[in-house]
Amino acid sequence: MADPDLSSPLIHHQSSDQPEVVISIDDDESGLNLPAVGDPRVSRGFEFDHRNPYGFLSESEPPVLGPTTVDPFRNNTPGVSGLYEAIKIVICLPIALIRLVLFAASLAVGYLATKLALAGWKDKENPMPLWRCRIMWITRICTRCILFSFGYQWIRRKGKPARREIAPIVVSNHVSYIEPIFYFYELSPTIVASESHDSLPFVGTIIRAMQVIYVNRFSQASRKNAVHEIKRKASCDRFPRLLLFPEGTTTNGKVLISFQLGAFIPGYPIQPVVVRYPHVHFDQSWGNISLLMLMFRMFTQFHNFMEVEYLPVIYPSEKQKQNAVRLSQKTSHAIATSLNVVQTSHSYADLMLLNRATELKLENPSNYMVEMARVESLFHVSSLEATRFLDTFVSMIPDSSGRVRLHDFLRGLKLKPCPLSKRIFEFIDVEKVGSITFKQFLFASGHVLTQPLFKQTCELAFSHCDADGDGYITIQELGDALKNTIPNLNKDEIQGMYHLLDDDQDQRISQNDLLSCLRRNPLLIAIFAPELAPT
Repeated sequence: MADPDLSSPLIHHQSSDQPEVVISIDDDESGLNLPAVGDPRVSRGFEFDHRNPYGFLSESEPPVLGPTTVDPFRNNTPGVSGLYEAIKIVICLPIALIRLVLFAASLAVGYLATKLALAGWKDKENPMPLWRCRIMWITRICTRCILFSFGYQWIRRKGKPARREIAPIVVSNHVSYIEPIFYFYELSPTIVASESHDSLPFVGTIIRAMQVIYVNRFSQASRKNAVHEIKRKASCDRFPRLLLFPEGTTTNGKVLISFQLGAFIPGYPIQPVVVRYPHVHFDQSWGNISLLMLMFRMFTQFHNFMEVEYLPVIYPSEKQKQNAVRLSQKTSHAIATSLNVVQTSHSYADLMLLNRATELKLENPSNYMVEMARVESLFHVSSLEATRFLDTFVSMIPDSSGRVRLHDFLRGLKLKPCPLSKRIFEFIDVEKVGSITFKQFLFASGHVLTQPLFKQTCELAFSHCDADGDGYITIQELGDALKNTIPNLNKDEIQGMYHLLDDDQDQRISQNDLLSCLRRNPLLIAIFAPELAPT
């Protein structure tokens, strides 16, 4: 038997959620020495009485992730740049007119054929009859003409689509509006699409003929029904195969973002497909560029390159059939490996934040993406809640780099400079640079919001403030309750805080008002006395 390593500990450390306190034994006369404040061996929880204003909720600290360094939605050539592109556009303008006529004619013929195929068909729960499907071949040929008009005279393919009975579900990365057109021509699949697509002129009719599964991404009931429909149609060979874009939105193809699980919950074999758009001068991704501009740029290219690669079918193991996350990870790994890109934790919610930051005319809107898939996993903060947190952060007037300093932070939350408010800011400022980012603000807010004692503490805070027990907090009662945590509040400062806590703006604060406001501004829970926290 080999000699044990004398440098290894006799008792191995066991993982725990409790903070670790290190006790050192020295030879000096003090005997036992507790580590000093600031010792890196001490967790933040050990000294929460001094630094952590939320220690009465939990001794743990919010997880800290590195900064977001990539924008997966940015088109790299949103405008015309360079002499070559300018000359090419001028040369291709007559060609673009011909292509536009071809596009319009193909769309019109395809639309009429689709209307004929759908005429009188009311049994949408069952597969489309064969004779109607044969009429839809006219539309499929028209879609190939549409691809030709966009400059895709030829499309390079690698591999072959598996038979429907082998792989009833196909998943693909999503870069442009071109992929759905191509897949309709190539596979004529059933797709999962947003309910808003049904109202699109011409396109909405064609989508309905694909026996689309509509989903409202913001409705849990709608998402649950969509998964049921995916499973029902995938299990029946009389339906077309299903096509899903698990990223849920388009990207620039430089990375793969997080996958939604709808395609993987049924546990059926899946064929991943990879789409690439090789280019030098013109990025064909549908990022921060309008649809009309993207179409114009496509019309004015000599040729647009597109490559489609059908990857080997993924057969889920018994464990993966019961675990959609594992099947999703296996599929995303296959696609990312083929694309030679990394997968990030961005999601459609990040695109919502990006668009909201753009609407608010913020400089460098990409600074406000946070990789929402990770945020939702850690804190269960929805995309709508994250957007509201962004509005709160923007009210603090961030600078051009997307950072907020102490005095702007305090103004945005109606706080005055005091030891407690400074500790709240320091709790968020994990980098200790005197300013905070939206990502840090969101992580700190989500961390506080998801503490098990948060709701109970909010209720106790209301009971403490409602001194006369009439079910409402008056301005006088609020001022009396806050005088210990925020001393020397004047009348205007109390009025400002009262107005913020009065969620429905009816000039009185009910328990629902307080709970609603603190859910939207969870960091404010610290202004109520920590001794209110339940034990």
